[in-house]
Amino acid sequence: MADAGGFRLASESDPTASAHLAGTILPGFRDAHVHLGLIDGAALLGGGIAVVHDFGWGLESARTWATDTALPEVRIAGQLLTAPGGYPTASGWAPSDASREVAGPDDASAAVDEQVDAGATFIKVTLNSDAGPVFDDATLGAIVGHAHERHVSVAAHAQGAGQAARAYSAGIDVLAHAPWSERLPDELIAAMAKAMSWVSTLDIHGWGKFNEGFAVANDNVRRFHAAGGRIRYGTDLGNGPLPVGVNERELVALEHAGLEIDALAAAIAPAPASGAFGQRISRISLPRQEDPAHWLAAARLIDHDNLEVHLA
Repeated sequence: MADAGGFRLASESDPTASAHLAGTILPGFRDAHVHLGLIDGAALLGGGIAVVHDFGWGLESARTWATDTALPEVRIAGQLLTAPGGYPTASGWAPSDASREVAGPDDASAAVDEQVDAGATFIKVTLNSDAGPVFDDATLGAIVGHAHERHVSVAAHAQGAGQAARAYSAGIDVLAHAPWSERLPDELIAAMAKAMSWVSTLDIHGWGKFNEGFAVANDNVRRFHAAGGRIRYGTDLGNGPLPVGVNERELVALEHAGLEIDALAAAIAPAPASGAFGQRISRISLPRQEDPAHWLAAARLIDHDNLEVHLA
């Protein structure tokens, strides 16, 4: 295979191979929904996570994370874009600078530009009608439209009746959570499967004690996956008692929603678009098992500096 940061991955038949790794190598594991401002991010690498997507924090802190070598590879949304007085401005968990209120359509471009110019690689909007006002259609459309003009995707926290449908209609690319406010109609699920991806975050509903929100979200994920929708493993790390690292409960929940080993691995270890492994790769040293969630959760992270100690 191609060079990956100074070493070459060889097949069993490669005549020039000098050593082989025991087990399976996968691209670096990704948690596609974290809040680095609420956790000890330096513990993520030891917990098996090589890439994180931060889903909203103040720009002064967030813009520094991409160059912090103690952290995994970090991609940021920047501030959460919200309607005046909207979530999470009164939630208590987020500092005031983690949100950016957007006054209307005329303010949308400036709000998006502020995030992208600070290093955001995607935009997050909040559509939480359970916790306050949400954008009108014109403002939401203006945000999505300008973000796409800047060649960045848009993720939405969609909570409350009808908000997931609004996100789809506005051209949102990613749902930050599998919808749990309501059971979505099959027709909407099928349409979403062709147009967007979902971040799972199933374990936040009860943290292993499977409440009503979990049941609704799990059912929606099952039908979305069956319709061909793309699921991203994500935990909403920082929201309650979640492990800092690979969350086996999240993987088990996705198994129960119908994701078999290949889909489960793709959700947590997506192939890099460039075809390279990036700065870190995850290594699974155990034989492939009948329990995919446990198999993946047992992964250990290796990097180029300590590769030699893993060579068999």
